[in-house]
Amino acid sequence: MYDEKLGYDPASPESIEEYAKRLEDSTFMEVLETKNTEDKASVQAYANKFRKGGLGNLLEEVYFGYKANSNQEADFPEAGVELKTSPFEITKKGELRAGERLVLTMINYDGPIESDFYKSHAWEKMRLILLIYYWRNKLLESNLFYPIKYVRLFTPPEADIEIIKRDYNYIVDLIQQGRAHELSEGDTMYLGACTKGATAEKSTVPQYYGDKTPARKRAFCFKNSYMTYVLNHYIAGTISDNSILKDASLLREKSFEEIITDIVRKYVGMSDKELCEKFGREYNNNKAQWNDLAWKILGIRDEHAEEFEKANIKVKTIRVEENNKIVENMSFPPFKFMDLVQEEYEDSTLHDYFDETRLFFFVWKKDGDVYRVKGCMLWNMPYHDLNVVVRDEWERYKHVISYGVEFTKHEDSKGKISFSNNLPNKSETEIIHVRPHATKAAYRFNNGEEYGNVERDANVLPNGEYMTTQSFWINNTYLLKQLRKLLGDE
Repeated sequence: MYDEKLGYDPASPESIEEYAKRLEDSTFMEVLETKNTEDKASVQAYANKFRKGGLGNLLEEVYFGYKANSNQEADFPEAGVELKTSPFEITKKGELRAGERLVLTMINYDGPIESDFYKSHAWEKMRLILLIYYWRNKLLESNLFYPIKYVRLFTPPEADIEIIKRDYNYIVDLIQQGRAHELSEGDTMYLGACTKGATAEKSTVPQYYGDKTPARKRAFCFKNSYMTYVLNHYIAGTISDNSILKDASLLREKSFEEIITDIVRKYVGMSDKELCEKFGREYNNNKAQWNDLAWKILGIRDEHAEEFEKANIKVKTIRVEENNKIVENMSFPPFKFMDLVQEEYEDSTLHDYFDETRLFFFVWKKDGDVYRVKGCMLWNMPYHDLNVVVRDEWERYKHVISYGVEFTKHEDSKGKISFSNNLPNKSETEIIHVRPHATKAAYRFNNGEEYGNVERDANVLPNGEYMTTQSFWINNTYLLKQLRKLLGDE
């Protein structure tokens, strides 16, 4: 029934959405002014950038007229509608990107977890969401001036729900095994189990199952990558036509990984030359060739397939030589030395990448003068490797960078100058190593010596000297171990 005081019918999703759509193109300050909120203390509380969910609370309490709460039931219980206020940002390329994950509900470590997805609090919170997206324009002096741009009722489409159900079941199964401490967002596709709490120490509690091993508090969430896709294709744009899954009903029988493995299996043993002929592509033996053929096999235009974008899956094409070696190491984006030394491992850029990202390996095997399709696999870094081995190696690099990289100058017979340093070599690590990302070396030392294009190819160390920009790489020997089963080595 329509409530004149509220301005909408709290039992009608359509009425709630219609009322909410009046927010589009308004700022949060204008919402306050329209509702005649004159309590300056209250206004400042909403504007506090350190108050998590402050802008969402503002809409709940000021615009929709109900007290913000942490109840498990939907925000509009009579209508079954959950309100979610979420930021987006605009990249330098003008693309829309979700500002954060969409947290749905906390995972309970105090008692049993619901095994049935459709009886869970997670489903209750996602079955019908009133999504309110605002532009987090950090150039503005106050977050109250952020404009609300998109308002829409949203339910995940059928194909997404099938994948989300599998994600939920995976997370629940791991928790029921007493392994909640091993959860990682990279384990799943669209529904993640994100950490909650400012620090690992403060947010670690005993888990209900197993031997009560302490685990970080977590919440069910839609991944940032999924929310970016929802924003661009379900809310602000058009549905993608770059999908691997042409028939959503397949997901009722098989997982996404099983489906793509089945697709690729049909081409195992075929050479790159045969595939170029089959797909009408020039055989030119450049690096892009093996990527292009992988896309054509999967029936997509490029690596930005709908499912890859939603799940934050990064595609890596790997060529294995006849001697079962991988020539290349796998590189990741460059880092700045001053950023790295200020990070703690569990919140570091590198840890977050491996914790939140899955990699899709498309593997080719050398056979004479051609490469043949060997197979594919979805992979994310195992818990022990990420939280024990990589942690130790990352800490070693941080220590050297923090306390002083030492350089040794070399000059060859032709007078060419080069420098070695005391950062750990690849041979001293198991999983990751650091090496130059720039194509040309550049240095600036405190004694006044300078080599190369420092502004373009170097960045500053804690001691004020400049060194060639570096990035982390995964050791090719470690990659080969991950592919043993696929290569038939075990």
